[in-house]
Amino acid sequence: MKRVVGLIFSALLFGMIAGGMMVGVNYVAQKSNIYAVLGENKDDTKKADEGAQKVSPSVLSKDKEKAVSSGNGSASIGTKTVTEVAKDAMPSVVAITNMMRYQENGFSIFGEVQKETELPASGSGVIVGENETELLIATNNHVIQDSNSLTISFIDDSTATAQVKGTDATVDIAMLSVKLSDISPETRAKIKPIAIGSSDAMEVGDQVVAIGNALGYGQSVTTGIISAKNRDVQTKEGVSKGLMQTDAAINPGNSGGALLNMEGELIGINVAKYSDTDVEGMGYSIPSSEAEKILSSLSTLTTREKVPEAEQGVLGVQVKDIDAQTAESFAMPKGIYIYKILKDTGAKNEALQERDIITKLDGQGVYTTANLKALLAKYRAGEEVKLTVMRQDGSGKYNEVELSVTLGKASALQSGNGSKGTNPYSGGESKAPDSSDGDNGNNGDNGNFGNGGDSQQDEDSGNSGSDRDSTENDPFKSFQDFFNEYRR
Repeated sequence: MKRVVGLIFSALLFGMIAGGMMVGVNYVAQKSNIYAVLGENKDDTKKADEGAQKVSPSVLSKDKEKAVSSGNGSASIGTKTVTEVAKDAMPSVVAITNMMRYQENGFSIFGEVQKETELPASGSGVIVGENETELLIATNNHVIQDSNSLTISFIDDSTATAQVKGTDATVDIAMLSVKLSDISPETRAKIKPIAIGSSDAMEVGDQVVAIGNALGYGQSVTTGIISAKNRDVQTKEGVSKGLMQTDAAINPGNSGGALLNMEGELIGINVAKYSDTDVEGMGYSIPSSEAEKILSSLSTLTTREKVPEAEQGVLGVQVKDIDAQTAESFAMPKGIYIYKILKDTGAKNEALQERDIITKLDGQGVYTTANLKALLAKYRAGEEVKLTVMRQDGSGKYNEVELSVTLGKASALQSGNGSKGTNPYSGGESKAPDSSDGDNGNNGDNGNFGNGGDSQQDEDSGNSGSDRDSTENDPFKSFQDFFNEYRR
């Protein structure tokens, strides 16, 4: 009995102590306002959760950008989704169809046969501006090379004929123009120039969107990230420097298309020709920081059309291409080397010197005879052009020099002289300046901007000091002597 009473008494005592402690804790909590603080935090948490449900994840502000996991790894998200970027940029991207001249050589039972046909080639372009009369479109130079005609297709599938306003072959950029009068009001309402952003502000890992006329099927969209910056890429023309690398798919036909940041701004011009079928996820783009300066210069040029051969002007010089390999081997600038200045062409070229290396004509970069011929075909005899040349000083250093030349007449080179001359540096036949098969600069062949026959070859160049008569029949020796002059 005593044991039972003891247990009951212990239970009552324990209950009284526990109750007293609970009352004490509640009293202290109320005095410290702890319940009010917890209530506010709970309400704030609830409101924050409700607010988060109302915010669209595709409209994040710049200061709330996040790295998210995607198929390409970690990528930076801007204020737009890929869908929004593509929708906003599509009106600024065009498809380009280039009808190229293609000459096929063959043999038949009747002898040698030459057949020239036209083949369509596809590319892309980006509307970058307009002036009072023209819509201006940026693309790659290789997209519009050797063209007979250029056709632009807009977002509404309407088409218009384009002209080449200017080119810079050294960086593979060209500017096209379309007459505003050739574009219907309906189409003009649907297209717009693109906003140009800063490629310098992009970082490795930032998400990008590529738009272009892939394989000529029409505009398509791919996405990826900036894989690397300032890449130097080896091509058959030499080394292209400072390119951006992306893993966004850039296929044939994408050349000249847009590479966009997640604000929908142009941060690069895609260069599909640098893509390789042996690798995946390695496309390249010309940064907007580089392209914008060149496009601004090209936009100031007058749009020219090709003039008849008989009216085309010539510089009155004989030249040789200095390709990338030669330039590297002999410490020379890449460009078009003048090894002889001709007389009786009508060209006022006194400012030129033998051994000058032409790099620009009217601000347009050139590095082969073919580039120079294509530009000169749009100038008439008597017109003045500005040349940029690299000229060697007494110490052997090359300095950039700008000068003016008044073009002579091609017909003056051929009048009274029907014989074919031998170019001492080519080891082959010298072509008239406007011959249709003279565009072989890409292969390192010589251009002949002002020589119609043997009589010009017999004149001493004056500066080179080489004996033309003694080497005229030995082109290989002359070729070797030419390079030996620059051996370091």
